Amino acid sequence: MLRYLSLSAALLATALLSNLAAAADYTLGDLAIHKPWARASIGQAQAGAAYVTVMNKGSLPDRLIAVEGAVANRVELHTHMMEDGVMKMRPVKAIEVAPGEPAVLKPGGLHVMLMGLKAPLVKGQSFPLTLVFEKAGKIEIEVPIGEGTAMEPQIDHGKGHKKGS
Repeated sequence: MLRYLSLSAALLATALLSNLAAAADYTLGDLAIHKPWARASIGQAQAGAAYVTVMNKGSLPDRLIAVEGAVANRVELHTHMMEDGVMKMRPVKAIEVAPGEPAVLKPGGLHVMLMGLKAPLVKGQSFPLTLVFEKAGKIEIEVPIGEGTAMEPQIDHGKGHKKGS
């Protein structure tokens, strides 16, 4: 019995450590790009959104100035704003990535807007996007697709670290 408990504890510790090791899915200079994800399309939706967290481990600020991808006709940086009691989406020119503070793109806030999807976003699949930073440059990331109603990533990111150029 003790042997089984020890084995279970060892397996749990290994799983926890591997999740910690995969916390920064991509790195580009001083930037760590964590947990990119998107929601599956619902019905015949022609728009979608992608989310990611960017952490700046350096001492100088940077800015996410664009996102590129072939998944949609237009890929833009957006935010949600309350206007006359109505929540609306608006494009933003850039997203600040301050040293030591995460830039969080999430539902209901900053996000990558995918307009004119070329195909539905299907749970379990993924698509590439290229993040363009003012100082750090470009990095291609793979965006896994989760549930259509998800409010946070539901995807296993245990594939290890990837380095950008």
